[in-house]
Amino acid sequence: MATKTSEDTAADTTAARHDDETTEGAGTAGKAEAPGKAEAPAGGVAAGGAVAGGAEEAADGAVAEEAADGPEGGTEGAGTPSGVGQGAGAVVSAALGLVSLSGGWVGSVAGARQQLIGQLRTSSTAGVGTQIKAVYGDAWHTTALWAGFFALVALVTGVVVLARPAFGTPGRPQASWIKSVAWAGVSLGVIGLLLAILKYSDALLALPSTG
Repeated sequence: MATKTSEDTAADTTAARHDDETTEGAGTAGKAEAPGKAEAPAGGVAAGGAVAGGAEEAADGAVAEEAADGPEGGTEGAGTPSGVGQGAGAVVSAALGLVSLSGGWVGSVAGARQQLIGQLRTSSTAGVGTQIKAVYGDAWHTTALWAGFFALVALVTGVVVLARPAFGTPGRPQASWIKSVAWAGVSLGVIGLLLAILKYSDALLALPSTG
């Protein structure tokens, strides 16, 4: 019985040591695996930080590009002529060309004033030819002068509008409607100026002869 007890005790001791060694091995393996598990989150955080940093850099680059493009676009829009002045000049030229064909209200008033002056300065004993010239001829010439003035202004204004693109922004064409209206003003100005010259020189609608 004593011998069996000793053998049993020795077997139990050997088994206990084996269990302890197994437990220690498992603990050592767990400790070895723990750093690996700890490294995984650290690697994920690093990757996330890199992605966030890249996104921030891209956003900063986009903001910088917008800031750089913004002032240039605004400067270009401010420095580019809109053509409003040329359009207004073309319309004024055409309107003055129309006025020059008749002399306008100013020409009519000036002619009536000159007629009144002729009546006051001409005596009742003057000849018929003298009275006609002083009362009607001078008034007719005055109206022709004002018509020629309006025609000349219309002609010059139209020519300036048509020549303006040559001294403006290179490569910017003039609107077609501005060209059309300006050419109309130039044409009317030429016609009005020609009529004014003919009326003033008595080549057109001359005074009647008293001989």
